[in-house]
Amino acid sequence: MAQSEVRGESRAAGAERRARTAAGGGRGGDGRGGDGPPDTTAAGARPRGRRALRWSATVLAVVILGTAGAGYVYLKHLDDNIQKGRRSSADDSKALRTAPNRAGQTPVNILLLGSDSRNSAENVKLGGSRDNVGNPPLADVQMLIHLSADRRSASVVSIPRDTRVDIPKCTDPATGKTYGATNDIINVSLARGGAGCTLATWENLTGIYIDHWMTIDFAGVVRMADAVGGVDVCVNQNVWDRPLPNVPGGSGLKLTKGSHNVKGKQALQWLRTRHAWGSDPLRARAQHMYLNSMIRTLKGENVFTDGGRLMDLAEAGTRSLQVSEEIGSVKKLYDLATQLKSVPTDRITMTTMPWVPDPRDPDAHVVPDGGNAAKMWQMIRDDVPFDKNGTASDAKGGEGGGKSGDGGPKAEQPSQRPDRLGVLVRNATRTATEPPVSGRASAIGRELVGKGFSRATADPSGPASEERTAVTYPSADLKGDAQAVARALGIPPDSVKQSTDATGVTVVIGSDWRTGTAYPARKKPTAGDLPDNADALNGSEADTCMDVYRPYQW
Repeated sequence: MAQSEVRGESRAAGAERRARTAAGGGRGGDGRGGDGPPDTTAAGARPRGRRALRWSATVLAVVILGTAGAGYVYLKHLDDNIQKGRRSSADDSKALRTAPNRAGQTPVNILLLGSDSRNSAENVKLGGSRDNVGNPPLADVQMLIHLSADRRSASVVSIPRDTRVDIPKCTDPATGKTYGATNDIINVSLARGGAGCTLATWENLTGIYIDHWMTIDFAGVVRMADAVGGVDVCVNQNVWDRPLPNVPGGSGLKLTKGSHNVKGKQALQWLRTRHAWGSDPLRARAQHMYLNSMIRTLKGENVFTDGGRLMDLAEAGTRSLQVSEEIGSVKKLYDLATQLKSVPTDRITMTTMPWVPDPRDPDAHVVPDGGNAAKMWQMIRDDVPFDKNGTASDAKGGEGGGKSGDGGPKAEQPSQRPDRLGVLVRNATRTATEPPVSGRASAIGRELVGKGFSRATADPSGPASEERTAVTYPSADLKGDAQAVARALGIPPDSVKQSTDATGVTVVIGSDWRTGTAYPARKKPTAGDLPDNADALNGSEADTCMDVYRPYQW
């Protein structure tokens, strides 16, 4: 693909990377000009996003304690610093909200993005690659934060920037330009409708409803790193991420073996480094180490009682972040922060989406690892903790939580008899690594006819790709009919949803139902039962260090 030519490496570099992968590393093409700066940004973006929330929370309290007039002026100043944008730029979503648990609590999902924008002199100076000035930014670092319904745990998932996915039709809210649906690597989604398009891409990939997004660029990472005052990182060998004869680019990071406190530009270099670790997924691991260390730093120091430092953090945070409009004020960030800051470090788990080489371009791109990735998404949808450090009730997803739906499993009466209801059955069993199962739509259509839905027919359109089976309907008056179809096939109520793509009640057979005529029972995940290739890192692990790929040792 053209993308692999633009963002990929030389054939020699690809061979070098494959050798590293065989030794236990990962893979990932070079985002912009081969130096991979974008990812770093995001990495910084994530904790920064989180910190910004905490910072804003405490700063607001400090402001309120001041004089009414001065407090209002400063609060307005902070609000004016925050850039805002539309939550989603796609017309339709395959994601379903998670129903409240018994206590009436719901999870919160936040997408943190690192932009590689070179559209300012400051970003060009930090990120290089002047050839990309004026180009739409890419989101090379993408992390989803899941805050549990009971607010006792938090899970983070990174997706490698070179993951090939389906990107939906999106309209850029800034320009009004509409981009058609496409299949490409996930980092280009930011350039096809802004952060709202990346959010929609994640929702369609995972089935997880995402409440908010936040983005940060190179300059924002540096400002935030300086405001925090430094974060401890560690390497097992001397590292120098520099250009090599067959591999251009590099972040410039140069450290000796052992632990170092990095801030400012050096923090950005740590977050941007990819070649020296050996792959893009390993860069994500280095970013996770940084973020965990930052969280421990902020919790361990008296940051929240130091008024001057808090003001610096609030100023940096509100200047550095762009957020979705529904949380676009200090007050709203404060409300969210009060929930985030109480999670213990040993209940924070950072991971990378399980992946496998892309069959279309195994040297440069990856795709989700079928069942393992699906298991991780289900854990988030069902609000199951990624760690095992909670109580028995925590492990159950907040005592009654974990059922996804568009407002709950309430059953409604069908509007017509089954034999008069037109039902389309669509074969969407194709995956990134497997072809569609031939005849699936016809087989399930016959099953429905046998259950009294005599007007059920196979959808003649070509095979599609969906991870989860669903029953969709276009308008509220058909909800009861869609639920009746789902019951007949054993499809869970939380898989029934309204969709603008549906012209009538439609059964969309996903890759989770490739055989049989009865929908397979879902195995409920348990706390901490992550796939082996999720590369999980707990927030309490303070003694982790990065291994340096031999060509970048000195």
